[in-house]
Amino acid sequence: MNRETAEPRVREMPGERARKWAAHHRKTAARSTYVYDFVWDITNEAEGPFCTDVDGNVLLDFTSHVAAAPLGYNNPLIMDRFSEFDLVDPTKIAGQDFYVGSPGTPENPELPGPTQLMDRLCEITDEYGLDRVFLSNSGSEAVENAIKSCYDASGGTRGITFEGGFHGRTLGALGLNRSKSIQRKGYPEIAGITDVPYCDDRNCTPETCGCGFFRDGESALASKLDPERGHVPLADLAYVILEPIQGEGGYRIPSEAFMREVSEICEEHEILLIADEIQTGLGRTGTMWGSDHYPIEPDVITCAKGLRVGATISRSDVFPTEEARISSTWGAGDILASMQGVFTIDAIREENLIENARKRGEQAKELLRDAGFESVVDMRGRGLMLAVEFDTKARREVVITAALERGLLTLACGYKTLRLLPPLDVTEREIDLGISLLSEAIDAVAE
Repeated sequence: MNRETAEPRVREMPGERARKWAAHHRKTAARSTYVYDFVWDITNEAEGPFCTDVDGNVLLDFTSHVAAAPLGYNNPLIMDRFSEFDLVDPTKIAGQDFYVGSPGTPENPELPGPTQLMDRLCEITDEYGLDRVFLSNSGSEAVENAIKSCYDASGGTRGITFEGGFHGRTLGALGLNRSKSIQRKGYPEIAGITDVPYCDDRNCTPETCGCGFFRDGESALASKLDPERGHVPLADLAYVILEPIQGEGGYRIPSEAFMREVSEICEEHEILLIADEIQTGLGRTGTMWGSDHYPIEPDVITCAKGLRVGATISRSDVFPTEEARISSTWGAGDILASMQGVFTIDAIREENLIENARKRGEQAKELLRDAGFESVVDMRGRGLMLAVEFDTKARREVVITAALERGLLTLACGYKTLRLLPPLDVTEREIDLGISLLSEAIDAVAE
C-alpha cells in the first residue's frame, strides 16, 4: 500500500466475510462494548491510517484503536526497528523485578526493554519531578496502582473524582467512574469516593461558570473540603484524580480557571493529585501530556494505550517502600510491548509528532468549522484528540454509520459526541480526506 496515494474504497460495509467473522467471534466472546463489524485483515495491506478488512475494503481509520495505536498501522518508525529483533519465547517474563538485557550498556542497549521504557518515562515527566515507574498490563491497573500508592503514602482512606470521569473497569477504578451508570451498576465499590462537577466550559471563569464547579465565589472542591461546612475531612483525603481532558465522558475540555483551582487546593492542603493521561498522554493533545496545557503539577501520572503497556509514574516518596506492597506478574515483563513503547516515545520526540498533532488538529477543526453544519453544536479538541458534538444522540449514531459506509472509522463518546483520533503522524492530505468523508456523512444524514 502506498500511503501517499491510498484512498478508502468500500463495496459494502460490513461485507459478507466481516459479518461471518464477527458472528463467529461473538459465539465465544463475552458481551462487551459493541461498535461495528469492522474486521481488520492482518495479512493484507495497511499503513498509517489506512487498513484493509477481510472483504477487501480499504478504510481510513480515525480511531487509532481508541488511541492505543498512536502511529496507526505498520508504521515504519516502529516496524523498521522491530525488524532488528529476532522473536524469542517467552516474550513475557515475570514482572517488575525480573530483568532482560541485550548487547550494549543498560543506558544504550542494542534492543530496549522494560528498563529503557521506564528510563524514557522518567525523562518525559522530569518537569513534574517524577522519578519512579511501575509498569503493569493496562490503564485500569495503572490507575489501581496509583490510588493504592496514594492511600499508602498519605494514610488517607478517601478520594475525590469528577463527574463524567472514566478511569477503567477493574473494581477499584470503577469506583472512580462517573461517566455512564452501566459501568458501575450492581458492582461493589471502594468506599469514601466523593465526586464534584467537572468543568464543562473551556472558557469559563469563576464569575461566568455554568457547570456548577464555581458557585457564589467558591468552588465545589473547596466547599467539600471546608473544615466547618464541608463533609470530606482533609486528614482522611488520599488523592484527587482527574483526566486533563475527559475522554469517555465526551472530550470535555476544562478551563484554565478550573485547573488552577484544583491545583491550588491540592498544593495548599498537600493533597496528592493523580492525572489520568491514559488517553491524553504521549502527544495526543499536542503536548507530551494533557497536563502540560494547564497550571497543574501532578504527583502521579497514569499512562497506557499508546504506550502499549500500563504505567504508573510518580516519585519515590509516593510509591510504597515495603517490598511486595505493589506487584504484577507480567506488567513490567512484556518484552515486545515495552520495546514498542520505547520506539513510540522515540518516534514522537525524534519526528516532531507533537507539533504535527497541533497543526493537523487545527486543520481538522478549521475544515469542520468552515463547513458550518447546522446539526453540529460544538467542534472542540486539542491536538489530535478531536470531538464533534451533534444536536442529538440519534444523529451522532447515524453519522457514524454513514461515515463507516464511506470508509471512515470513527467512535462515539459522551452522550451525543463523535470523536476523531487520527494517528500522530497523520498528513495534511489524510486530514483533508477524512474530514471530507465525515462532511459527506453529515450532509447525507441531513438530507
